[in-house]
Amino acid sequence: MKTTWKDIQPVPTSQEFLDIVLSRTQRRLPTQIRAGFQISRIRNFYTRKVKFTAETFSEKLSLILDGFPRLQDIHPFHKDLLNTLYDADHFRIALGQLSTAKHLIEIVSRDYVRLLKYAQSLFQCKQLKRAALGRMATICRRLKDPLLYLDQVRQHLGRLPSIDPNTRTLLICGYPNVGKSSFLKSVTRADVDVQPYAFTTKSLFVGHFDYKYLRFQAIDTPGILDHPLEEMNTIEMQSITAIAHLRSAILYFMDLSEQCGYTVQAQMQLFQSIKPLFANKLVFIVINKIDVTRPEDLDEESQAALQALLKPGDVEMLQLSCTTEEGVQEVKNAACERLIADRVAQKLKSGTNSSGTVGGRLGDVLNRIHVARPMDGVVREAFIPDAVKKMKKYDKMDPERRKLARDLEEENGGAGVFNVDLKDKYLLANDEWKHDKIPEIFDGKNIADFVDPDIEAKLQALEDEEEKLEAEGYYDSDESIEDDEDADIRMKAEIIREKQTLIRNDAKMKKSLKNRAIIPRSSTRKKLSDMDDQLDQLGFDTTSIVSRARSQSRGRTPLRSRTGTEDAMDVDDPAYEAKMRAKSRARSQSNRRDDGVTNETARTKAERAQKLGQRKMNRMARQGEADRHVPAAMPKHLFSGKRGMGKTNSR
Repeated sequence: MKTTWKDIQPVPTSQEFLDIVLSRTQRRLPTQIRAGFQISRIRNFYTRKVKFTAETFSEKLSLILDGFPRLQDIHPFHKDLLNTLYDADHFRIALGQLSTAKHLIEIVSRDYVRLLKYAQSLFQCKQLKRAALGRMATICRRLKDPLLYLDQVRQHLGRLPSIDPNTRTLLICGYPNVGKSSFLKSVTRADVDVQPYAFTTKSLFVGHFDYKYLRFQAIDTPGILDHPLEEMNTIEMQSITAIAHLRSAILYFMDLSEQCGYTVQAQMQLFQSIKPLFANKLVFIVINKIDVTRPEDLDEESQAALQALLKPGDVEMLQLSCTTEEGVQEVKNAACERLIADRVAQKLKSGTNSSGTVGGRLGDVLNRIHVARPMDGVVREAFIPDAVKKMKKYDKMDPERRKLARDLEEENGGAGVFNVDLKDKYLLANDEWKHDKIPEIFDGKNIADFVDPDIEAKLQALEDEEEKLEAEGYYDSDESIEDDEDADIRMKAEIIREKQTLIRNDAKMKKSLKNRAIIPRSSTRKKLSDMDDQLDQLGFDTTSIVSRARSQSRGRTPLRSRTGTEDAMDVDDPAYEAKMRAKSRARSQSNRRDDGVTNETARTKAERAQKLGQRKMNRMARQGEADRHVPAAMPKHLFSGKRGMGKTNSR
């Protein structure tokens, strides 16, 4: 499980927490209540406020509690790392205080909701609401220190490297200033600070590299000094935690030149001190700075002590120099090879069960394999055809080699020109049948048996002959009476010609109307008389409509719009202008009560239908047609009692 801490949401301070919750309550809920309302409505108004505030507090606290890791659910390495950096007890206490506050807020909400059910006035309900929100705010203010502590923990967790405890890992450890960070910078792209003084690395650094298409991670740990575990500081305890809990190959770095400031005997003594942490792990002693001092340059006593640390198959010694890059890749490759082999062996072998059967993944695979054997006990050898035995191995340079489909493709023009014959290897009684078309069966019969390939040519020849005979007058007869057979033939021929004409016309119409909407011919135009008759049946007077339509069809010139009794020279007459202005005003003003209504009975029915339609809107307090509508540019007084997403310091 690869754990990252960068997804934890920021933790607000107690004042910010309070502002967020109360601002949300005021923005999301109604803010006005009147003493004239029914007491049940007033109770519901303030009960809703108390419940909503408590739910918002609980929601925000739950997000914080769920965002932080639970110590019992994470890897032991991450658990001990959290304990080393932040003290697990303080971490649990801070989360416990948030959980307790959440529980107390829920209790306060439940108690005050119960009291609000029996409130008798608007003032009493308001005071109970204020008391409930005040107690919740007091509980929130007491969380000042836990919230500050958790936000600092979140910030530090976000800066920790992302370490996968279960992947292939190289763990670099040793005394300070022995070249651990230099090796990590040589084999990975990790941005590690390399300086010539001790304790440059104060926390864990992670770098990644690929070996044989597999991803490895290398971890650079802070330097460790040889003293009891109780006296180690936080920096050293990070290294101890990584060594103890990560499944990895341990690279213990040593500096035989003693430029790090520690003797060879002290470095070997540290190896012996932390050796119990290397149980069930691959261990390599890496001699660094061989450009200055090699193991052969030590005295005999030191060489003997160094060889005593090496056990066959347990501890292996490697040499490198990060300054000259000598042996860096060899050390990396050797450690990766041993680590891959060890991980594969652990997956395949996990011991044997009490019954003696092989366990683990290898046992699961073997238990799935079943070999079937003949019942009669006769041994049946595998049969290999002679053609297969005599087949020569394919050699591209052999001129007598068998031709493959690729060779045929190259001989016949290459890809895109030659298509491989997929039916060439069909085994049929007759090779001529290989490329036959697959028959199409209908009602148990092969359609190909009933299809004449020359049917179109024959039909065209018959039509040409028919046209020729008709042009020569073969069918013109002076007899007044024809026999029934000739009449039947003539009728069928006419039907065929009409059908052909219809098919051609349909094809032309489809082609021409391919990208246009098809409108029925009957819907393209309506006659004025049809509309006049329809409106007369409905009881409307259509005189003005018909006259207006006729005037528009003739044109809108001033002379044509005048009646026949008026003089064309009266256009400049003031009385005429007043008359035309009154007509236009009357046309623009309309009475919605009378428009479209033929008589008093129809008006009464329309008004009744309008009232019935508005009844549900009135009951649900919905906005209706007669309600005042405020446009988007709302006046300022409508925002009173509400606040936007701005600052909250003015409250």
